Amino acid sequence: MSPPAREEVHVDVEGRTLTLSNLAKVMYPRTGTTKGEVLDYYARIAPVMLPHLRDRAVTRIRWPHGVEGESFYEKNAPAGTPSWVRTVTVPTTGSRGASRHGDTLVFPVVDDLATLTWMANLAALELHVHQWRVGRNGRPRNADRIVVDLDPGEPAVLHECCQVALLARDRLAERDLIAKPVLSGSKGLHLYADLPRRMPSEDTTALAKEVAEELQGEHPALVTATMTKSRRQGKVFFDWSQNAASKTTIAPYSLRGREQPYVAAPVSWDEVADGAEDPWGLEQLRFDQVLERVARSGDLFAT
Repeated sequence: MSPPAREEVHVDVEGRTLTLSNLAKVMYPRTGTTKGEVLDYYARIAPVMLPHLRDRAVTRIRWPHGVEGESFYEKNAPAGTPSWVRTVTVPTTGSRGASRHGDTLVFPVVDDLATLTWMANLAALELHVHQWRVGRNGRPRNADRIVVDLDPGEPAVLHECCQVALLARDRLAERDLIAKPVLSGSKGLHLYADLPRRMPSEDTTALAKEVAEELQGEHPALVTATMTKSRRQGKVFFDWSQNAASKTTIAPYSLRGREQPYVAAPVSWDEVADGAEDPWGLEQLRFDQVLERVARSGDLFAT
């Protein structure tokens, strides 16, 4: 017998009562992964994921009917947001980071398991965050880390991204920045580096662009710093622009809304080196694999 159209269960999550619905709904048809399994993943990954979400405004991508249905971005906290969910009011920004017409966005912030569970129950498979945190006064602070998105243009794949990641690691190290690699859960690879002090997003963007242009000049057949898609073919686009104050990147340990339940998964530099040597040496990881890795090795993204 098929489950009711709107199966509901009431659960206590750290003292908060949540109503979870449609747990048997298949979110990833190719693997048969259900909403219940998505909720279970986020509950089990929470101990290592929450420290990297804490104090960061979260943009969600929601798939109410699973990954083969339509999705939509959501920045503002939706109607019906529980009163206990922490929110932060952020001015909207133009291209130079200035407030535009006095408009604001009201983002939720994920500081606890109850909020993470609430989001997952809304089919928010992907959680994207800025590279800045919110201060005690509720206002955005300067960036505390830098991010690079290595995006392969066909026929380049993750193999080429790993090669560029090793080059980028060295360039960042020359600037006293220690890079940490994270599989994007899509096609490429992300690199993060904590900053020794908070910096305006304009400065972190300029720093990332400087590294991108250095590598483009030294390895023009492999790296491009140009956003024009027609110029990315067979190269890795070194996307420096995600450091802009208004832009977000998929959070480490977040699921992706792809054909399979892939995750933005932290990896080791040894694994990246294997991927640079062998085209099949490193592949995107599913949520079950990530849970096994965390149980075995802990949080590779932790500082």
